[in-house]
This record gives sequence, structure tokens and C-alpha cells, in this order.
Amino acid sequence: TAMMMYPDSSRHLTGFNPMIYPELNLTYKVRVEAKGRQIEVTVDLDSPIPDYLIGKAGFNLEFFPGSLFGKPWLMDDKSGIYPQQPNSPLLTTQPNHLHTGHYHNGKSPLADMEHLIDKGFSPIVADDIIAEPYAVGRKFTSRPDDPYSKVTIESLTGDLKLYDGRMNHNNGWFVLRSEIAAGATKGAVKWIITPNVVEDWIYKPVIQTSQIGYHPAQDKEAIIELDIRDNSRKAAQLVRIDAEGEKVVKTINPSEWGKFLRYNYLKVNFTEVKQSGIYQIKYGDSSSPIFRIDETVYDRGVWQPVLEYFLPVQMCHMRVAEKYRVWHDACHMDDAQMAPAHNHIDGYDQKPGLSKYKAGEVVPGVNIGGWHDAGDFDLRIESQAGETYILALAYEAFRPDLDVTSIDQINRVTEIHQADGKNDMLQQVENGALSVVSSYLALGRLYRGIITNNLRQYVLLGDAAAMTDGKIGNEDDRWIFTEDNPSREMSTAAQLAAASRVLREFNDTLSVHCLNISREIFATTGRGNDRILNQKIQAAVELYLTTGEDQYLNFLYDNQQSIVERIGSVAWFTARAEQKIAKLGDKRAKAFSKAFRKALPKVESDLQVQVKETPYGVPYRPHIWGAGWDIQSFGYRHYFLASAYPEIFSKAPIFNALNFILGCHPGSNQASFASGVGAESATVGYGLNRADWSYIPGGVISGTALIRPDFPELLTFPFLWQQTEYVMGGGSSHYMFLVLAAQQFLKS
Repeated sequence: TAMMMYPDSSRHLTGFNPMIYPELNLTYKVRVEAKGRQIEVTVDLDSPIPDYLIGKAGFNLEFFPGSLFGKPWLMDDKSGIYPQQPNSPLLTTQPNHLHTGHYHNGKSPLADMEHLIDKGFSPIVADDIIAEPYAVGRKFTSRPDDPYSKVTIESLTGDLKLYDGRMNHNNGWFVLRSEIAAGATKGAVKWIITPNVVEDWIYKPVIQTSQIGYHPAQDKEAIIELDIRDNSRKAAQLVRIDAEGEKVVKTINPSEWGKFLRYNYLKVNFTEVKQSGIYQIKYGDSSSPIFRIDETVYDRGVWQPVLEYFLPVQMCHMRVAEKYRVWHDACHMDDAQMAPAHNHIDGYDQKPGLSKYKAGEVVPGVNIGGWHDAGDFDLRIESQAGETYILALAYEAFRPDLDVTSIDQINRVTEIHQADGKNDMLQQVENGALSVVSSYLALGRLYRGIITNNLRQYVLLGDAAAMTDGKIGNEDDRWIFTEDNPSREMSTAAQLAAASRVLREFNDTLSVHCLNISREIFATTGRGNDRILNQKIQAAVELYLTTGEDQYLNFLYDNQQSIVERIGSVAWFTARAEQKIAKLGDKRAKAFSKAFRKALPKVESDLQVQVKETPYGVPYRPHIWGAGWDIQSFGYRHYFLASAYPEIFSKAPIFNALNFILGCHPGSNQASFASGVGAESATVGYGLNRADWSYIPGGVISGTALIRPDFPELLTFPFLWQQTEYVMGGGSSHYMFLVLAAQQFLKS
């Protein structure tokens, strides 16, 4: 039994994404009981619902649409097929916001309700026009054709109605619903759910490998995921596929790893196989995806799509074309007006007194550079500066030579697969720095970000250029926000200092601006604030590496003990400074290096404890969100330790993290998280073209999520942002970094 309440009044017109709740204070219990082979669900209300919600308040069960299109359902004596798109006729209802509640505590900042509702369609309303139900009855069966998916729901208290939630929201699901009757309290809803049970069913073994394959010189290990009840053990076969067909090249007895999540895991090691070719692993009736073993496995179409497609497509203030195709037209050229001082959407909350501009005043010069963060087109400081930083460090570490894109910042045109004689990675560093620097010069401080000013714009599915009219100074312009956030400001100082280094001799003016802003933030932000010491150490590291100046070196010396005490979180970025300091040879330098290096083995030993917790050889403690981004971020940070101190840190976690992203991860969906990379990959992503069930090559999704307590899930569906979203600030660039790191290690 779960005790529940509606609404969550703490989110009414405030918070990260403000809600508008009707006047209602409802407490209710949902009781779920096993009754033989059935499940009884009962809903008890503590009081009747008000008259204005009769016909609107109800109990819902939602059905995932991605696996139902073209499949049948039954409702009493009626039948139907789940449609690919929502179909009319429509129903008109009275919107709930006409009965808005009064919950505000007077402390949190309020959103502008009229602006949220706005004119015409608004996603925060979306209950005034709905679809007529596909069917009404008392007994509903979904997928009567498939014993593995069939489920029946019977209502004992009133009609069931099958709605298509996609008529209200493009990302909606199919909804089975019982309305609450007038005056109902105890037993207001009672359902009997009968899942079809297939006797003796057992989970088919899943063989997990890298979707692109392996370099002959690297360790090679496949993982087999088994039902916890599957006690049989078989030999695995490594098969090479050539023009004559298949040939078993090795029979391997898998080693037992043990239990993780809800499964047992075996490992198949085939490191000694080095012959180039196309391979597959078989275990009983299961087969892995096709993969290669070859010295060139990382050389083409693996890291390049991030620079070749994803980053260009995400560029803001640009027309982005690829031969016949226009990914999007020149967009947001009317950026931006100063945001009003109130709670907005998506975490944006402008505080008074943090800008020299008045609300609604045009902030000039900010309509240049930057990338759309995720599928919602905003520019957040952490995504813009963070992405710039990762690219800058990647360029420093690997010097990748790629020029397949023409980027014209003057005429605002990007042409994919048109070389312009300039390094593509440096052009992308420039693109990120342009947004951060231009906004700083206009505002006199860092921006929090730039985002649409209303919800209808925010949920745009389509060309980014359709969001605003491109004419500066009218009501559709995006808003620019500022904030007082010392931690984020100091992180940005570090990131700009690194950008300054790599932009020298590429864009000297921008390089100087990056360095000047970094210096200013370092000197003025968060003095004596120990809560941002990690970020200040990072800024000192990058400023020292950029300038070589004693003031930043002395800051590191003065904080030697703090660095040692928090070595687990600061070692990865301090390592490059320590390598430089070690060459100085004076007394303070020797003392610093000695203390720093003495602390490092503890970092490695702690890491080894974590990587042994899972069969995947990486720190992996799953939460609800897909874990891929965290794992590749770990691999990115670990590179700086493994490359600087190979006698202490193993390189294996970097390869393991990369293999995880490329397909060696939990669950039955073996796809590479990197769209367009590998034999099977995430080719339905939460990006700008998600409404078309499409993808952006080089975009990297967060991947397999955890359905609590222990079920790994990766669905093919464009609107599951917690599994298939693309983001800036590391989502794809960390992956690219790992591939380049693997190349470097293997070639050395």
C-alpha cells in the first residue's frame, strides 16, 4: 500500500520546472495485492473529488507506445490496432488552470503564470483539447496476439477508457483510464490485472561486446548475461566470417564472474586472437553482434562523427547544411533580451540586481557561437564552457588532424563535408569560446545561459530557426540569464584558461579574451570560500599551464595539503601541472611532487575496489538515469592519471569505459550508445530530429537506465530523455576523447 498526495504544492509556480496545480488537496491510498495469478489494484480517497474535476480526475495506466505500433488490443467486444500516429476526433474540455490553487509559501520565487499559459497551445495546459477515447468498456486486453506481452485489465468500479496521450503531448503514451465517480471515496477504483504467464520461460543469454571491435594488441573480453535461474553452462565459440563462410577459430570455456543486478555474468576472454577479420561469438542459441579485429578499428568513422556531424549540427547562430540536406537554418539571430527577475523554466531563475540591463532590454553581441544543449536548444554556461574545455584538452593531448567541415562565423554558414583548410576541433573550441566570451563582454559577468522565453518555444520539434523570427527586440526573442554561482564561475575560469592555450595562433584575439576573463574570475570570485577550493585549484592549474606565472604556481604550493587531502577529486586535473612542476627541481617543487605522488596509490586502490564491483571493469553504480555519460566521464578523467603515471594507474579502465559505450553494457539491447558507430547503434535519439525517430551521427546517448530495483532497460524511443538524449558538455566529446586515448595508447 502506498499513501499518496496531490498536488506537490512545493512545485506550484516555482522550482526547476514550475507547475500549475488546481485547487485540490487530495490524500489517497493505492493498494496492490496478489490474488492467485492476478493483481488487484484498489484506490481509496480520503474525500470526494470536487465537482469541477468530475470526468477529469482518474486513475491511469500508461502503455509504452514504441513496442505497440501496429499491434492489437481488445475492449469488451471491440478491437483495434495501436496506431503509428494519434488520430482524431477531438474532445474539448475545461482546462484545470481555471481553478488554480493557492499554495505559495511566500519564500520561493514565483513564475509568471500568464506567461507560462500564454496564447494558443501551451504544454503546461494541454488538457483543453484531447483525443476521444479509442474505446470504452470494462475489460481491456493489450497484445492478445503475443503470449509474452499479453495483459488484461478489468475494472470493477466503472468504465475503462483507452486514450492516446500523444494528442496532448507529442511525447505521450497510450493511456488506460478509469474516471473517479462523483462522491466516491473508499474503493473509488478497483482493477483486476491479469498478466499472461509463460511457464518455464527463461531469459535468453545476451552476449555483450564492443560494436566496432578490437585492436589486435588490446585485451578482448566479451560478457555473457544470464538468467539468475540458468544453471547450465556451455562453451562459447569465437567464429571468424570470411568469403567462404563461418569458421570456429576458438572454443572457450567462459569464466564465472557472479551476480550483478538481476543476472549472472560469465566472461569470455579472447585476447590472444589477433588475426584481422570479422568475428562473432556464439553461446548456445545466442550470438553477439558482428565485430572486427583489426589495427584500423579506431581509425575511421569512430571518433570522427562527433566532429564531422554532431558538433556542427548542434551549432547555434548558424545555418548548417550537408550537401542536399539542411540540418537547420540560421537560428536565434535575435538573441537576446535580459530576462525578467522571476522563476523561469528548466532551472533558469533570474535574481534581481545581477545585471546592468533592465528586463526586456536587448543585450547586444550575444548572437554568436555556442551549441544547442540537448534537444531543447538552450545555451547553458556549463555546457558551453564545459564542451570547450574537453575539446581543448583533447586537442592538446592528441592533436587530431581533421578538416571535413567549413565553418564561416562571419556569414553564419557551416557546411558539413566541405573542407576549409582549418582544423575542425580548433574551430569547435572557437565556437564555444565565442559564446562565453561575447556574453561576458556584453554583461560584464558570465551568463547563466540563454533560453526560450515561453513553453511553446521550449518544446519545439523541428528546425531551430523556427523558434524565433530572427528580428531583434520583439516578444519572441530568447532571454539571457545571469547568476551568482562562485563554483560554476571558477570552473569556467579553468575552462577558459585551457581554451586560451589552444586558441593561440588560431584566434589570438579570442585567446586573449579567454585568458583575461579567466584571470579576472580567479582574482575576484569566492575569496576565502573553501566550498569552491576544488574549482579554484583547477583554475590555478590551467592558468599556470597557460601562463607559467608564479602567482598560480604559488597558489598550488600554498594548497599542497588540501590537494593531498582531496586527491581523489583533484588528481586528474592537477596531474598535468605536477608533471611540469616536477621539472623545476627546486625545493618547493620537489616537496610538492613528492607529496602529490605519495597520495596517488590510494586513488588507484580505491578505484580497483570500485571496478571489481561489476563485470564491466568500470565504476558503475546504476541509478535511474542511463549511466553511460558518467562512465565515459570517468574514463576521460582517468586518462590524465594513466598517461602521466603508468607505473601506478592501469590503462584498462579507459578501454573498459569505451567498450561499455560501444555495446558491452547490461541488458538485452546491445546497441552502441554512439549513434551511427558500430554494427548496431542508437539510431533513434532525443535530439533536434527526434520527432522523425531519427538520430544525429556522433551523438552519444546516456544509454541503459535502471528500472528499480535491478532491471537494465534501453528502449528504442525518441522521447525518453533519461535514456536517449544527446547533450553538450561531455555527452559526445568524452566518448571522442576515449577513442583518441585508446588510439594513442595502442600506437605507443
